[in-house]
Amino acid sequence: MRKKMLQRLGLVSAVCFLSLCACGGEGNQVQTGAHEIGEQTSGEGSEDINASTETEDSEDMNAGNEQQSKYAALFDSLKLTDSYKGLDNANPLMTQRFGADPYAMVYEDRVYFYMTADAFEYDAEGNVGENTYGKIHSINVISTADMVNFTDHGSINAASSQGSAKWANNSWAPAAAWKEIDGKPKFFLYFADAGGGIGVLTADSPTGPFTDPLGKGLITRQTPNCANVTWLFDPAVLVDDDGRAYLYFGGGIPEGKTADPGTARVVELGEDMISIVGEPVKIDVPYLFEDSGIHKFNDKYYYTYCSNWQVDDAGTAEYGFHSAEIVCMESDGPMGPFKIKETILENPGRTFGLYGNNHHCVFTFKDKWYITYHTRVLEQAMGVEKGYRCTHIDAFDMQEDGTIGKIRQTLKGREQLGYVNPYEENRACNMAVMGGVECVPADAQSKYYGAGNMALGGIDTGDFVKIQGVDFGEEAPEQWKAAIKNTEGEEGVIQLRIDNPEGEILGYLPIEKSVDQDFEERIAALETEVTGVHDLFLIFSGKGYEVDSWHFVR
Repeated sequence: MRKKMLQRLGLVSAVCFLSLCACGGEGNQVQTGAHEIGEQTSGEGSEDINASTETEDSEDMNAGNEQQSKYAALFDSLKLTDSYKGLDNANPLMTQRFGADPYAMVYEDRVYFYMTADAFEYDAEGNVGENTYGKIHSINVISTADMVNFTDHGSINAASSQGSAKWANNSWAPAAAWKEIDGKPKFFLYFADAGGGIGVLTADSPTGPFTDPLGKGLITRQTPNCANVTWLFDPAVLVDDDGRAYLYFGGGIPEGKTADPGTARVVELGEDMISIVGEPVKIDVPYLFEDSGIHKFNDKYYYTYCSNWQVDDAGTAEYGFHSAEIVCMESDGPMGPFKIKETILENPGRTFGLYGNNHHCVFTFKDKWYITYHTRVLEQAMGVEKGYRCTHIDAFDMQEDGTIGKIRQTLKGREQLGYVNPYEENRACNMAVMGGVECVPADAQSKYYGAGNMALGGIDTGDFVKIQGVDFGEEAPEQWKAAIKNTEGEEGVIQLRIDNPEGEILGYLPIEKSVDQDFEERIAALETEVTGVHDLFLIFSGKGYEVDSWHFVR
């Protein structure tokens, strides 16, 4: 993506609200008239020139103040778009899209989450219908470095004629892993073609582009010991400390086998991660429904799953869990045998009011333990209640004996693990809370493959984003720079505030029409000094423009 610096004095003056101070920066400093003329004139006539300059400066200042008042007036009666979650809540992770069946992959200093891309289905009259899952053929991916601000990377085109795996009709319940192969990190994305098999996609980065290395399913009905698995779906993957990897999958209840379905499987993956070693092995899982999960702690292996909806009193008395809960089993080896240990997550319906299938992933990041799972909180806030799901994360403590206990489900979420650096380039689609905006393709990769760099789009007056925990340090910045494209929209303004939507105003960035189709760098001088850690709010007036990235300049 090519960015243009708007350097013409008149345009920089309009964007930066030039006053008596210089407001250039990074080698493009623009001097005020008084300073420039004062250096170049002396002797006779200088008093007249200085007087004239002071008058011009005063006029410029008044014009700047009038312009700022004009911008402020745009926001005086502005009503913020509904965010569908509290401004201080970290759950659900995002509200610009749904995301179900979440799976976490830690790579370097970030966690990447891959989710079934639930999206509204409509009936013939245009009304939102029940989620049938039948039209899902993409996988949503987001990531975080601090556990509260999440970068939207878009939707991977995984299945169907428009996806990488053209043989597959659907892409459900993804699982991801990475491994160094031939000296380079390689990324693997496993997904379910509905309940009929499991495919694998590969890439050289966590966000793709992902391609299909096999041209067919990795696990199918023809795979040994899999023909009688009711649902060949819901994969989970573990790359062990010795480099060997294992794939877990399966689910469903054969008739008359509620207490012992026999439909869970585990198989070792080949060195290439896209083949299997030997035959899949059955895991004895009481009252299995779906949703394989796997994690390792203190040389023990923990297989987690969702119990079915037919857990009776006898089952509860024997094993201690109820219907549609996440159950944990323990083993000394990655392929079992596993024994029941405890219940770790009740059905989210007990906490949030809408029941549904329970899907999860347990992971560790920066020495802290988390569980990610889905709920129906977002659709409930939207007044829909048709089975569309959103992703949550809550933290827990892993005890030395491997005990987890029942994890508390919250809207508040987790603590922030690090602050945002405002002086480096930040993706505009990295946010903690948003209202109204969308994340749209920003580069060739995301336009073609669905995932890559995304920009804020679908903007309308009243929309906003919140970036939580921005550390401005001890020296206040002087400018805010953003990469903007506005070829289709109307002229607008971005207001910068700190701490809350009615907090102190840092400045305004007017959005004029773009010269061409590229993102252009635009500059706003800051009215207010800010230091220390604050939440940053971008509040939008106008519509149709896109924001790719931003950063502050001292």
